[in-house]
Amino acid sequence: MSNNQGFLDWVGDLFVPIHRDGHKFLGISLLATIVGFLIWSALGWILLIITAWIAYFFRDPDRVTPLREGLIIAPADGRVVGIEKVPPPTELGLAGECTRVSIFLSMVDCHVNRAPMAGRITRSIYVPGAFFSAASDKSSEENERRALVIEAPGGTQIAVLQIAGLISRRIVTFASEGDTVGIGQRFGLIRFGSRVDVYLPPGQSSLVSIGQRMVAGETVLADLKSDEPEREARRS
Repeated sequence: MSNNQGFLDWVGDLFVPIHRDGHKFLGISLLATIVGFLIWSALGWILLIITAWIAYFFRDPDRVTPLREGLIIAPADGRVVGIEKVPPPTELGLAGECTRVSIFLSMVDCHVNRAPMAGRITRSIYVPGAFFSAASDKSSEENERRALVIEAPGGTQIAVLQIAGLISRRIVTFASEGDTVGIGQRFGLIRFGSRVDVYLPPGQSSLVSIGQRMVAGETVLADLKSDEPEREARRS
């Protein structure tokens, strides 16, 4: 690879597209920044930093998604904060104990969510609720959320929950009940700081560990064609 190509790749990684949902926020912030500079230069610089953060928050980079049948991938960037075997929420209409993988998205993570599996959305349910910290376990049951059930052509079902956090007050979902989604397809986002839970099919183990960083659309959460047990890991 030439030095020029390496530089272009670095620039491409730095300046990624901004999701359309962030355009209005960025426009308002840019206008406020211009006014701020006209009033007082220090205020303008503060607003410019805020504008840069908004552009960074709403970034929407391309991802390289593995396509092999049976893979379930991470729906969100962030850190795994919980892996538990629990009964799924009643609104999902799913039976049996499932492995729930919980991913916490900080204020600096990319907040565009991607479908963890290809299939048809058989349920899409909005549940009003509280706004506890998204890093807390009780946020899965008590916070405002949007629940989606995705059914693969073979009948396998998983669920993905977009959960509002302490600061976030807006869950955005682009896909509707009855829609068909491809693995890694963008289906929503959450503003600003949140949590995404994935409920795997009963008896299915995850291939990630608590504390592991997730990359939406790329990191493999589980493999339906593998009988590998839960992975053990250590921080080093």
